[in-house]
Amino acid sequence: EKLLEMCNLQRTSEGEQPLKPDYWHAKIIELATQGQRVLAVAASSSPTTKLSLHLDDLENGLVLLGLFGLIDPPRSEAIDSLRQCHSAGIDVKMITGDHAATACAIARQLGFRNADTVLSGQELSTLSDDELRQQVRDVDVYARVSPEHKLRLVRLFQEQGLIVAMTGDGVNDAPALKRSDVGIAMGRKGTEAAKEASEMVLADDNFSSIVDAVEEGRTVYDNLRKAILFILPTSGGEALIIIAAILFGFQQLPLTPVQILWVNMVTTVTLAMALSFEPTEAGVMQRPPRPRDEPILSRLLLWRVFFVSAILMGGTFGLFLWDMAQGSSIEHGRTVAVNTLVLFECFYLFNSRYISEPVLSWQGLSGNRWVLIAVAALLLFQLGFTYLQPMQMLFGTEALELSVWGIATLVAASVFILVELEKLIMKRFVSTLPD
Repeated sequence: EKLLEMCNLQRTSEGEQPLKPDYWHAKIIELATQGQRVLAVAASSSPTTKLSLHLDDLENGLVLLGLFGLIDPPRSEAIDSLRQCHSAGIDVKMITGDHAATACAIARQLGFRNADTVLSGQELSTLSDDELRQQVRDVDVYARVSPEHKLRLVRLFQEQGLIVAMTGDGVNDAPALKRSDVGIAMGRKGTEAAKEASEMVLADDNFSSIVDAVEEGRTVYDNLRKAILFILPTSGGEALIIIAAILFGFQQLPLTPVQILWVNMVTTVTLAMALSFEPTEAGVMQRPPRPRDEPILSRLLLWRVFFVSAILMGGTFGLFLWDMAQGSSIEHGRTVAVNTLVLFECFYLFNSRYISEPVLSWQGLSGNRWVLIAVAALLLFQLGFTYLQPMQMLFGTEALELSVWGIATLVAASVFILVELEKLIMKRFVSTLPD
């Protein structure tokens, strides 16, 4: 369009003739609606004696030679990635400098929801912030935009409480990249200015990498919550055991400080670490984005921490009292308490693999081999803790009979059953779950 305004003639097989703007504008739209980027070529004659050329010499009086279109079809993976974004509750907007018809055609190929509605840069300039604010959520395609328009759109999205991630590669994209919550620059064709203004750089310049990053980010966040949800009941259970012993007037505590340190060390190094290797859950990209102000521990998760802590305290303290009632030594009773607490943790680890979904499936029980390895390693540690003489001297433990191990295992298995029942009850009666 800019070049056509600078032309007053067109070159044909019959020579130069007056320009027909309506004809050429129709041709531009015809090519653009096919998803082609349209370029115009023009020429200007100049005396051979003229030694320099200035921009003013080219502002008008050009002869249009013709138009040609460049086809840059969308990648197939980009279409799939856009579909995943929609499923994940992520709105994708196309903000381009291309012709509106070109942008509309490409948006249709990609599968945009509102591909037929396009706002041009000229229209953006005529709208007030209040008028534009009413349209930005429903319009997916913006064409012929300037850097100022991009910055304005980012600002208006943010004013509506949205988290905005923006991609860009040029110097003129830098202000909008800087203003957005997550600026994403192209690693191959991006300028240094764009990269410096961004929080993330795409090494392969592929939109699909952004979607993969979102999926990985959700997985990491899930695993972080699972690890916290697993670790906190251990400390909570230990604290409740000590509090219960003090309230009941016990002169000798069921757990010594060094034994508590042992439990915290071995369960964190083995069991909690295994949760960091949890694979991505099915349906992670079908969830809506979580609210930006949502705490990492919701009320449901805090309830789970208290619920499991109470189970660990009741089972561990109960077996300690039972063992002491059999006439065992305090060292024997404490060994029973420590091993019962650790066995509780082993069973609860499987519950923690899914926060609100049941784990009673082959995938749930064996889907993460690191969980199985961690449980096996922890049981070996506990055998050494219980039977090796140096460990007995260091931690004040005694060897346990096989029957005691059986009773402790049965009691510890209760946490697995109770937490799975709690998940079913919460899923049925609580309308909003963290997953």
